[in-house]
Formats: sequence, structure tokens, C-alpha cells
Amino acid sequence: MTTYTPPIEDMQFLLHEVLKVTESDVPGYDELDRDSTAAILEEAGKLASEVLAPLNAVGDREGCRLENGVVITPTGFKAAYDQMAAGGWMGLDCDPEYGGQGMPYVMNSATGEMFVAANMAFNMYQGLTHGAYSAIHTHGSAEQKQTYLPKLVSGEWTGTMNLTEPHAGTDLGIMRTRAEPAGDGSYSITGTKIFISAGDHDLSQNVIHLVLAKAPGGGAGTKGVSLFIVPKFLVNEDGSLGARNSLSVGKLEEKMGIHGNATCVMNYDGAKGWLIGDLHKGMRAMFTMMNEARLGVGLQGYAQAVAAYENALTYAKERLQGRDVTGVKNPEGPADPIIVHPDIRRSLMDQKSFIEGARAFTFWGAHLIDRSKRLDDQDAEGLISLMTPVLKAFQTDKGFEMAVQAQQIFGGHGYIEEVGVSQFVRDARITMIYEGANGVQALDLVGRKLAQDGGKHVMAFFDMVKTFLKENEGDAELKAGFLDPLKAASKDLQSAGMFFMENGMKNPNAALSGSNDFVHLFGHVCLGLMWARMAKTAKELLAAGNGNADFLNAKIATGRYYMARQLPATGMHLARITSGAEPVMTLDVAGF
Repeated sequence: MTTYTPPIEDMQFLLHEVLKVTESDVPGYDELDRDSTAAILEEAGKLASEVLAPLNAVGDREGCRLENGVVITPTGFKAAYDQMAAGGWMGLDCDPEYGGQGMPYVMNSATGEMFVAANMAFNMYQGLTHGAYSAIHTHGSAEQKQTYLPKLVSGEWTGTMNLTEPHAGTDLGIMRTRAEPAGDGSYSITGTKIFISAGDHDLSQNVIHLVLAKAPGGGAGTKGVSLFIVPKFLVNEDGSLGARNSLSVGKLEEKMGIHGNATCVMNYDGAKGWLIGDLHKGMRAMFTMMNEARLGVGLQGYAQAVAAYENALTYAKERLQGRDVTGVKNPEGPADPIIVHPDIRRSLMDQKSFIEGARAFTFWGAHLIDRSKRLDDQDAEGLISLMTPVLKAFQTDKGFEMAVQAQQIFGGHGYIEEVGVSQFVRDARITMIYEGANGVQALDLVGRKLAQDGGKHVMAFFDMVKTFLKENEGDAELKAGFLDPLKAASKDLQSAGMFFMENGMKNPNAALSGSNDFVHLFGHVCLGLMWARMAKTAKELLAAGNGNADFLNAKIATGRYYMARQLPATGMHLARITSGAEPVMTLDVAGF
């Protein structure tokens, strides 16, 4: 049976020592004092560890079932959902005008990590609802906002996003779902969507589907796509629920993981829908959901690693096997705990250094979102747009890898379902696939984001690194352990970018063949920057005699590990990138 302990001390360190939220000019950050954030995190942590975590294995074991056209969620999910809704957690960062608490997005990320680590499949119901809320809040009419947002914020209703079709995954331009004007301001939606997470369930009174479809008069490809609000139950003028809409669940998918979340085939048979945003401009509205979802999935990637690591660490301290080669550490027992062995320690340090770096990267990304939304900071908007594919692809690739490493520490026991750690591996696997497979994220980074606004944002990132290096070069200890490795890694990233610029136009495959390596190279540099910042902060606190010395010393040691053992991977990725397209594309198709 797995357990979960919220990492509140580390979150507080990031919020108050690294990001220094109360000193920020972002509106609302001045209210995030230590006591307030501690109270929020502690309450969220109790809900995560005491309510959601015990249901994780239940959801995995029972899954969802389809009975008489209605999806039934696992035992305990409904009561937990009601408790979460009653606590206002679903509207933590939502607009107070519609019943939300109006807190900054960074707090939604912090609490979201806890909920995902405790029970990822469960949290997906509210995560998708938040995405639907954001799309309607940004693109909906005043009437649509009044009709749907209060119920989505309260959790009385939930939301979904419907993109994928049986024949069309990433290529949304070839979708077949149609929207015909009904003559009364609504549209008749007909088609089939697949892989719809939380497509139906018994947790809420209504499910509000946001469906991409093609309406008459649109151009070819994605230019002809529009977005529609299609509720499970029609909504009367007074806000009450009316008749069942003409949509149904065709089947529930049987999946490798996230069994507690209902992944549905959704059939629309002339269902009533209402246009959201502009006609034939549906991709713009849908990407409001997609970009938020990609950041959320990046969080899922490292949050599953958090849960797996915690359980692996406990096991490594308790499991007795072999003796320490440097001398017996447990003379009263038949063997030493396996945490004394260097390879186990290496694995745990891989996990710990990735998790804490990814958490800092994610919180920083959330801070950029807050700057963008609350200050209309276009530089922050451009930077988080650049970072979105990195956050999504790098953190899910590495998060899955770390969950596998955690499972490995259990040996054969990790392969036994009763132990429970295998669930983290199976659940983490989907994060590399959905909301845009990681290969697509890498192509987006190399093909679009690097050149966005004339390359302004990637240059701003390089300047940020250079400024940090220059401001702190006088600290010899920081320089040796953190600044010099960061400088070398940043140079690798710049060299890769130059290779793309010099070769990408004349041979696009030369750039695209290195896209996966580039997203990992970029991710390592981002985590290297986060670790350098955290180490600097920890050193300053120790010098001033403030904070928990054991925590701060562990932070510095973990950072040193990342810089020495993980960050050098940038050199390998650069070598692969500069090998160009030939090693990848030379073999003829018939030779495979």
C-alpha cells in the first residue's frame, strides 16, 4: 500500500525564499504571506494524503464502468469529489465574479501537485473542468459566462475538451465532426470523438463538452474549425437542467493506467451546441485549454515521480539486503538497508534532484503566467509560451523515467501490483502522449517557438542566464559547483540553436531530427538555472543563520548532484543534434 506525504517545506521555500512572492509586483502576491500559504498548503495536503491517496489504488483496481449509458466511477470517488468541491478547491484561482477565490495561479500549481501526486486519475476530473472554465472565461459571451462558469467553479458541473477523432489525432484539420446551423442560434453537432478524458461520470450534475467541429463556409484544414459548447443536459433559461442532449458514450477505453478516470468514446448525433468565440476560429479558443492542459501535464509528469520517489525512499531505508562495502551500518540486523549501496543512492539522487528542480521550474512557469495575466506582461507571456513545450515534454519524459527508477528500487516487489508502485509508472506513461505527444512538443519548440517574435524570447532566456552568471561570479563556491556547469550547458543550448539556424532552412530534416534532443537539452538548462538559484538562496539563508539548516544543506548537496551528474547530458544532446539528419534519414524505408 503506497502513501503520500506533501512536500510543504519545499513548496514554502520556493514561494517565499526563491520566488519571494510577497515582494513581487504581481497583484495578489502581497496576500501570499507565509501563514496564509502554509494554511492553504496544509489543508490541501490533508485532503491529498488522507482522502485522495487512499483512493488511488481503489481507482486503479476498480476502474470505471459503463452501465445503461452512464459511467460509474470507483468507490469513494463521489464522496471525495463532493469534499473537494465543498472546500472550494476547484475554484482556487478562478474569477471571484463567478464564485472563485481569485488566488494566483502559482497556488493552483502548488495544490495541484499535491492532488496529482496523491491521485492523478481523480484529479483529472477537476483539471479538465478548469480548462473548460478558462476557455469560456476567455472566449465566451457574457451570457455563456453567466450560464456556465459559476457551476464549473463550484464543481456542480464539470468540463471536457473534445479534439481527437478515430482517424485524426494531432492533425485536427482532417476532422469529420460537423456543425450545422439549426436556425435558432444553436448548431447541430454530429460526429465521434475518442480519448475524451472525464467524458462522462457520476460525480457532477452535468458535463459541459467543448467540441471542435467544422461548420459550413470554413476553409480547408484547421482554418475551418470552430469550437462549440455542447452540454450533456441542456440548460434552461433559469439555469436549471433540461432534457438530455443527443450525445452518448460509445464505450470506455481499457487503458494501461489512469483507470480511475473515464476515457470515453463520445458520439454526437445532432446534439445541440453553441458557438464559443468566432466562427472558424475554434483553434484559438481551444488552444486556451490546450496550453493550460500542457502545463498541467508537465506538472503531472513530475508529480507522479514525487509519489513514486517517496515510496521508494521509504523502502530503501527499510529493506535489508547486503552489507555496506565500507563497513557494516546495521550491526544488530542480518543486513544493511539498501540505501547504503551507491547504486541505490545514485537512483534516489537522480529522482530527488529531478523532482525538486522540476518543482522549481513549474512554480516559476506559474509565476510567469501570473505576470502575464495579472500585469499583461507580454515578455512573461512570450517566455511561458516558449517554455510550455519544454515543461510538458521534458518533465513528462523524465518524470516517467524517474517513476521507473523508483520501481526498480523495489526489485521484484516493484513488479507486483499489490505493492502499488507500478501504478505510478503506468499512470505516468500517458503524460508523454496526451495533450500533444512529446515528439510534437519538440517539433513545436524547434519549428515555431524558437523563432517566435523574431527569436526575442529565447534570447531573453539566454540573457537571463548570462545576467545571473555575471551577478554571482564573485562567489567562488557557487561558481565552481553551479555557475560553471550552468555556463557550459547554456553554451551547448546556444550552439544547438545556431546549428538549427545555419542548417534548418536548407535542410529542415537537419533541425527536426534533433528536435527531441533539443527539448531535453533545453529542459536540463532550465533545471540547471533553477538549481543555481535555489543553491544561491540556500547559501544566503545559511550565512544569515535563517531557516532549517538540515533542509538547506540537503538542498545544496542535491543541487550539486544535478549539476555534476545530470546537467552534463547537454553535451550528449548537442552531439546528437549536430550529427544532423543523415544518421536518422539515410536508411531507406524498405530497410526497416
